[in-house]
Amino acid sequence: MAKSSTLNVRVVEGRSLPAKDVGNLGALRLKVRLIEDRVLPSQYYQPLVELLMDSVLGPAEEDTASPLAVLEELTSGDCRQDLATKLVKLFLGRGLSGPFLDYLTRREVARTTDHNTLFRSNSLASKSMEQFMKLVGMPYLHEVLKPVISRVFEEKKYMELDPCKMDLGRTRRISFKGVPSEEQMRETSLGLLTGYLGPIVDTIVGSVGRCPLAMRLVFKQLRGRVEERFPQAEHEDVKYLAISGFLFLRFFAPAILTPKLFDLRDQHADPQTSRSLLLLAKAVQSIGNLGQQLGQGKELWMAPLHPFLLQSISRVRDFLDRLVDVDGDEEAGAPTRALVPPSATVREGYLLKRKEEPASLATRFAFKKRYFWLSGETLSYSKGPEWQMRSSIPVSHIRAVERVDEGAFQLPHVMQVVTQDGAGPPHTTYLQCKNVNELNQWLSALRKASAPNPDKLASCHPGAFRSARWTCCLQAERSAAGCSRTHSAVTLGDWSDPLDPDAEAQMVYRQLLLGRDQLRMQFLEDSSMNTTPEADTGACPDVLARQRAAAARLLEVLEDLDRAHEEFQLQEQGKLAPGHLGP
Repeated sequence: MAKSSTLNVRVVEGRSLPAKDVGNLGALRLKVRLIEDRVLPSQYYQPLVELLMDSVLGPAEEDTASPLAVLEELTSGDCRQDLATKLVKLFLGRGLSGPFLDYLTRREVARTTDHNTLFRSNSLASKSMEQFMKLVGMPYLHEVLKPVISRVFEEKKYMELDPCKMDLGRTRRISFKGVPSEEQMRETSLGLLTGYLGPIVDTIVGSVGRCPLAMRLVFKQLRGRVEERFPQAEHEDVKYLAISGFLFLRFFAPAILTPKLFDLRDQHADPQTSRSLLLLAKAVQSIGNLGQQLGQGKELWMAPLHPFLLQSISRVRDFLDRLVDVDGDEEAGAPTRALVPPSATVREGYLLKRKEEPASLATRFAFKKRYFWLSGETLSYSKGPEWQMRSSIPVSHIRAVERVDEGAFQLPHVMQVVTQDGAGPPHTTYLQCKNVNELNQWLSALRKASAPNPDKLASCHPGAFRSARWTCCLQAERSAAGCSRTHSAVTLGDWSDPLDPDAEAQMVYRQLLLGRDQLRMQFLEDSSMNTTPEADTGACPDVLARQRAAAARLLEVLEDLDRAHEEFQLQEQGKLAPGHLGP
């Protein structure tokens, strides 16, 4: 269900005003869009997810007729951005982001005839690669750019190369040497710009070892596909431009231009700093283009920077060569390998711990203060950080990590870690954090560490079993099935949205619903109206037959999901007996 509403808000800050003045403060108009959606249990999305997975794992000759190719044909504009985000998260959560991006790259390269237009459009391949870099590479981006961006914000130097925008009087206000000439202003600005650009380029070309392995493997695949498509000597730069077009033009340069959107700063830049960032972003963009457009276009006032930019281009080529010089059979982006190292401690600190067993003691005595350490292998704890004797929970035994309702123990910021050793009964450990930020950090860390575990629980109780019943659903059996869906979500960075495969699959389902009529008309109804559609489309009969088969499978999955949503709605309204639904 989606609703849109408009609110009128009046804000008074800092002081009290007479009632007669309140009406003169102005109005802040907000447009609020609320989207509510029903996410089904995981098993209902499995047929749809399997279709998408089979698309990227199938042979290359099936690329143009796969269900994912059909889905791409149905999507355009803003919907393509949303679809790319959800698909990247969905495949990343399955450890298949590498094959997914390689699949899109193959399709994009195969239909590109002019190398100058390669990945320049907002195709699903371009959007997906862009979202992948943001999900996997944000800590890397921060490490590379944040020091210099902070300097630009803090020093607030005036820099300008465009004579039409120069404010010569600005220097006079901070100097006793009189008004500088335009040439002096240009030389000063050039020195300041190269003073910032130098560290940026130095850090980037020296960051090969810090770039995430997942990104390097994806860039290696990308370069290989481009070399296969454009092997001629005159196209030598295309393999570099394909990578730098993403890394420099869609990652580094946008982050320099708008650092707040990439969480490099808490606030947007003031106009002067914003102009400085724009000049730096233009320079980085020119380096990413390998200087191919230097001296062209309307911005000839950038010419003083050209010597520096040309010197940087050879270093960038060498950096890109080293970046893709990586060995690894791992699937690019596999969260089971990339999130938490096995033995290193990724989080530690004091928490309050309570066992699952009911206690006769008051709640405040049931929780014991313990010091915890989390690695990729164990969650261990003791009475203090200096204690040698520790108890531990193998991370491989974790089946769910969830928040707990405040009403369960009349305490805030409590989470539960549900573990199971083989076929034994599950056990729950309750942990209380001191605030909501710490709670979110521990939830994220524990979910990262347990991401590769099989047999995750599909549901659990957000309450506790006390006084012979569950506080959440009031069931009297301790072994009663959970009443709330669990979250297998993990967070790849503190800035990032969590991965939630069911929510992402639900969004793909919604996208298919929007294009269902087009799906029928384009791939199915035409076959009954025109016996030789290949004459109009230029596609061979075999490809058309496979496209129709893929469309038919997608429509079948849509009908099953439609039916499941309807039955869940009836069940919620009490018109269908619980347990009637089947996957």
